[in-house]
Amino acid sequence: MRSLFLKIFLWFWATVIATGIALVLTFILEPRSVPSRWHATLVDTARSSGAIAIEETERNGGPAAAAYIGRVERETQLRACLFDVPGGLATGGDCGSFQEMISHVLTSKKSDFSMRYGIARVALMLQGSSGHEYIFATELPAGPRAASGFNRSSIALRWGIALLVSGFICYLLTRYLTTPILRLREASQQLAAGDLSTRAAAAIERRHDELGDLVRDFNAMASRIEALVSRQRQLISDVSHELRSPLARLNVALDLGRKRKGDDPAFDHMQQDLGLLDDMIGRLLTLARLDTPAAPVPMLSLDLTELVSQIVRNADFESHQHNARVAFVAHETYFVQGNAELLHSAIENIVRNAVRYTESGTTVEVVLEAEKGANTLLVRLTVRDYGPGVSESELTSIFQPFYRVADARDRQSGGAGLGLAIAERVIRIHGGKIRAENIDPRGLQVEVLLPLLA
Repeated sequence: MRSLFLKIFLWFWATVIATGIALVLTFILEPRSVPSRWHATLVDTARSSGAIAIEETERNGGPAAAAYIGRVERETQLRACLFDVPGGLATGGDCGSFQEMISHVLTSKKSDFSMRYGIARVALMLQGSSGHEYIFATELPAGPRAASGFNRSSIALRWGIALLVSGFICYLLTRYLTTPILRLREASQQLAAGDLSTRAAAAIERRHDELGDLVRDFNAMASRIEALVSRQRQLISDVSHELRSPLARLNVALDLGRKRKGDDPAFDHMQQDLGLLDDMIGRLLTLARLDTPAAPVPMLSLDLTELVSQIVRNADFESHQHNARVAFVAHETYFVQGNAELLHSAIENIVRNAVRYTESGTTVEVVLEAEKGANTLLVRLTVRDYGPGVSESELTSIFQPFYRVADARDRQSGGAGLGLAIAERVIRIHGGKIRAENIDPRGLQVEVLLPLLA
């Protein structure tokens, strides 16, 4: 059955049918006897109505009694019949269902009680003013307190069973429809988080309906994305490695040129460009290594406060040429589980990026402080500059490789667009998070959250 629409239609149809069957079963399986505590009420009700019917019969004849019984049936929607003592019908309609009760009263000379479709019934022997004996049989009217209570409880029972059956079937239908959707949502979240090996469950993929088609399309899409990204990463890695050899030869040629021609300003520019190229290739190789699944990164307990302090001291010394400062505040010493080399590179990229963009005469603020997470303690590192900031639409894009904002595309101010990309991957490997936000009135703040070592 491939159509999800048809499945839903049949499920709801089955719910209606099952609910109806449950209601029918409540009538079939209901008690056949009337509780003894109701006997007195039933007898009083039947005796009162029967006395009036007998009086109408003896005074005004059968038609008058039939009119009275008909009026009672119209008002209460419950049947009543009057029989003579031999058991013959005196007045009333559709009285065949009372025959067994009449026979029991004739035999025992006592009142008889029964249940039929949730309605209590009573038959009893009465004597008219003429001394003639009759048997009056009636269903329980709605007026008496006992009958009213029985009807309410009976209706509540039936509605409860109907709701229970329909609710259980609808629960199964809901689980059947939502479970694959929730699992597909989890898989898409993992894929968006960077786990390109994520696939939706094979059990859902084997379904022969629209949800199965959707899961198969999702898995095919995930496989295609993984293949494309893997080829892109491999290309970056291969190209970066291949560039190392000609770069080394260029450096050798530059040294030979200096020896033959002596000092020349052109050689200095060439040396600077080769240094930038070497730095870019190194960053590309780092990025490719972080993006490629490999052996786990070795991690040890390290003093994050000392690591950041060292980075800030170096950055503050270098920032003087931009007429800026870098200030560091740590409320205490914080330890994390991490790789010192990778964390040093990531945090240094963030701090140097802030120094590059902060305005002259301002101070880049670096703060370390503890923060309580949902299930663990975290350490938060914030790096705030007083530069032009980034447009809101680009706040997440700045962590992508080779991305530079529109007003910083030249290499002197914008770099190669790899520093923050490397930082994002390093922080993610360490189980942390990184984000950026604009701060009023001016400036950008980069926030890093890392699990704090207990």
